[in-house]
Amino acid sequence: MSSNKSFLSPRGNYRHLIVYQKAECIYDITFHFAHRFLEKGDRTIDQMVQAARSGKQNIAEGCAASTTSRETEIKLVNVAKASLQELLIDYEDFLRVRNLSQWSSNDQRYQQTRSVTAKHNDSAYYREAISKRSAETVANIAITLIHQTDTMLGRLIETLKKQFIQQGGIREEMTRARLSYRNNLRKDKS
Repeated sequence: MSSNKSFLSPRGNYRHLIVYQKAECIYDITFHFAHRFLEKGDRTIDQMVQAARSGKQNIAEGCAASTTSRETEIKLVNVAKASLQELLIDYEDFLRVRNLSQWSSNDQRYQQTRSVTAKHNDSAYYREAISKRSAETVANIAITLIHQTDTMLGRLIETLKKQFIQQGGIREEMTRARLSYRNNLRKDKS
C-alpha cells in the first residue's frame, strides 16, 4: 500500500563533496594566511576569514537545505561562489599593493601548484605546506584553489538547475508521492 520512494530523498552529505573539501582547504589557508601575513588590527583579516568561512558554510547549508528546498540549495551554493570571488579579490589586492607576483597560467609555479591542488583536498595537507611558504606563494596557492573551486561551484549550480528543471522541487515531489499513493490504494482495492 505504501510507496518505497520517499518524496524527501536523503541528501545533504556535504562532507563528501570535493567542492566542500576544497572550500575547507581555502578556509584553513585563509585563516592562517590572514593571521600570519596581515598586521594585527587590520580589518582585512576578519573580512578574508569571513569570506572564506561563508564559502564553506554556504555549501554545507545549501546541501543541508537540499532535502526540502532545491531553490535554497541553488541560492546558497551561489552565495558560496560569490563569497569566494570576494576572497579572490582580497588575495589579488594583497599581491598587487605589495608588488608581489600573481602567477600567470604559463608560469611554471602556477602549473605545478595547479597540479598539486587538483590532487589534494585535505586541509591538513595545506596547513602543513603553507607553514613553510612565503606570503606570495601562499596567496597564489589560495588563488589557484579558489579558481578550481569556483569552476566546480559553477558546474554544481548548473547540475542543480538541470535537476530542478527535470525533477522539480519539493512540491512536485510531494504531488508525485501523493499520486503514487492514491494509485497504489486503487490497485489494492481492485
